[in-house]
Amino acid sequence: MKLIRPLKFLAVLLSVVGLSSVLSVAVTTKSFSESYPVVVCPPTLDGLGSQISFSSKKTPFQRLQNRTSETAQVKVLRLPVNKDSLIVTSEEVTPVVWQSRSGSWAGGALCMGPASSQWFVGGTADVTTRGRLIIVNSGLSDAVVDVESFTENGKQPLRTVNVSSKNYIVVPIDSLAPGDKTLTVHVVPRSGRINAFMIDEQGKGLKALGGDLVNPAAVASKTLVIPAIPNQSSRNTPALPHTLRVLAPGDVDASITVEVLSGDGVFVPVGLNSQSVSAGIVTEFKLDPNITSNVMAVRISSTEPIVAAVKSTAVVQGKKDFVWSTAAPELVRLTMAITGLDPLVSFVGESINVSLDVTLTNGKVVQEKVAGADIANWRVPTNARSFTITKVGAGTFAGALVSSINGYGYFPIAAGSLLTKIEVPDSNIRVLNP
Repeated sequence: MKLIRPLKFLAVLLSVVGLSSVLSVAVTTKSFSESYPVVVCPPTLDGLGSQISFSSKKTPFQRLQNRTSETAQVKVLRLPVNKDSLIVTSEEVTPVVWQSRSGSWAGGALCMGPASSQWFVGGTADVTTRGRLIIVNSGLSDAVVDVESFTENGKQPLRTVNVSSKNYIVVPIDSLAPGDKTLTVHVVPRSGRINAFMIDEQGKGLKALGGDLVNPAAVASKTLVIPAIPNQSSRNTPALPHTLRVLAPGDVDASITVEVLSGDGVFVPVGLNSQSVSAGIVTEFKLDPNITSNVMAVRISSTEPIVAAVKSTAVVQGKKDFVWSTAAPELVRLTMAITGLDPLVSFVGESINVSLDVTLTNGKVVQEKVAGADIANWRVPTNARSFTITKVGAGTFAGALVSSINGYGYFPIAAGSLLTKIEVPDSNIRVLNP
């Protein structure tokens, strides 16, 4: 008996040591949670009309200033919005907003997830402006936002604004650089879930001079593609004018070369080869290519990162309007809701090979292919509620043009919300046995 007890103790001790050795090995199971962040649509300011296109009547949304977490379904494929900004759970689908002032102008923009940087190349701060910068805070805490402005007179004093939780503010554009003609604005949040939108509207007295929504770019880049620029022309009248606006926001001057792409070919316009752009100075160039195509694109190569856009004059229903065509990101697989818009989509790339699934308003899905070189235009079917890009080659860009009874508009073909992957905390036995 005296021998048995020590043996039992020894066996228990060895078991504990063995178990301890096993427990000292880390057991790790990495897992991820994937989701699409909600997107934010701009509010409808006084005097404007606004409609948002959806791909499903069951899309959940919430009004920005709703202090509860309750959501409702849109119940329609094109939702009129009278005032408030909407927070939309659209998953992989990007809703498109179409805003207008009756008989004056119209423009399109994307509902997008919160942004850490937005460049708006467009607008003016002179006596003709009626433009506004709208800053939306969709988060649950107050936000602090920096607004940097650049003009033909260089960088303007930094303006910092506070935006309360689940609210928005409207900043008159002429307050950013009073009297200056060429404007570029950079919105950078210090905190908060921030989205900004710009309306460039102009007039003299009671006379309307047109307007548009200016779509933002996320970052400055050495290569930019502006894929869809309207070019209204006829055999008997010259094309309506275009203006290229460029900013090199860094500390070093840039040298840019501009290529025009259209059905008439690819060429560098006279005077736009190795043009100098002074750092921090908004510079404009006339862009009047002698082409017959109704749509063109611009590709810009630069020695330094730049932001750029093209302003085009357009005539709709006998009235003058203008369109800001902005740079688009490289095209990826995505879905866009375009109910009621009937857009003309322009694809740009050295070798264009795009496959699409088009969902019609009756639910039927049809397949389309767009192929070509340099630039290829595709008219979306009138009864389409959405299109999905299922296949696209590298180096392809796209933008859309829409003509309505109130005016002409542009929006880039881009994803409003990207799939985010968040790592779930590890399950590690070392916590129990360090």
